Amino acid sequence: MPLSSKPAILVATSTVVRGSVGGRAAVFALERLGFPVWSIQTVTLPWHPGQGRASRVIPDEAAFATLIDDLVASPRLGEIGGILTGYLGAASQAAALVRLIDAVKAARPDALYLCDPVMGDNGALYVPQATAEAIRDQLAPRADILTPNRTELAFLTGRSLEQREALIEAARALHRPTIAVTSAASEADATETLLISDQALVAAHHARIEGAVPKGAGDLFAALLLGRLLGGNSDREALRLATGGVLAALEAAQRLGTDELPLAAMQDELVTPRGTVTIHG
Repeated sequence: MPLSSKPAILVATSTVVRGSVGGRAAVFALERLGFPVWSIQTVTLPWHPGQGRASRVIPDEAAFATLIDDLVASPRLGEIGGILTGYLGAASQAAALVRLIDAVKAARPDALYLCDPVMGDNGALYVPQATAEAIRDQLAPRADILTPNRTELAFLTGRSLEQREALIEAARALHRPTIAVTSAASEADATETLLISDQALVAAHHARIEGAVPKGAGDLFAALLLGRLLGGNSDREALRLATGGVLAALEAAQRLGTDELPLAAMQDELVTPRGTVTIHG
């Protein structure tokens, strides 16, 4: 009998030595929800660059491609029920990951692929243009679920997203089954995340977190959303639980006075979040 009745989830994103961003956040959250995880590091950093100048170790292009080809040939790909891709260390990694995504889908057609198009924020890209284009052109079109912020959605669609309706229209123009737009709106006292599909529009609202906010909330949200959907939750409930888990982590960081998401300290709330999230739609 298998140790876990839940499918494995393949995570391909960045990792850091110190902190709770990228794969450090995603893998911890998914394992805490009970999912076995296959983990691929696209780049390794000592810490998030926002905390100071940081060197990076990016896998050699040929070595990365060889690693991916080994995984493509694995007879165990059928274990994987979910895929999450995030930050890429190089544009060339997208093509390699496409081969792996397609192989997983061939082995298990019902596997869900979530593309977190980590490329920018606050109106600007923070990855090279070629990397952003590779995510847009190669990974996003294969996604069952996309989790862009406003800046990333604008790049994916080439549209101006000043108004809420323009944001919703842009998301639907991507023709992906599910798109969750993080930080879709931020008002004086509230933050909104939208989940958009052809059939529905669901909004999650919670009180705005004041002051400095640790990095990694988007990485954590993507992992929690995928985990909840794979766990059988409806779009509405998955959005509530994923948003609630992120809110709990941000609130815990403020209580503890830490510059990182204190996931180990508040891990029970990743499973049963107590934060107040209001769902509309």
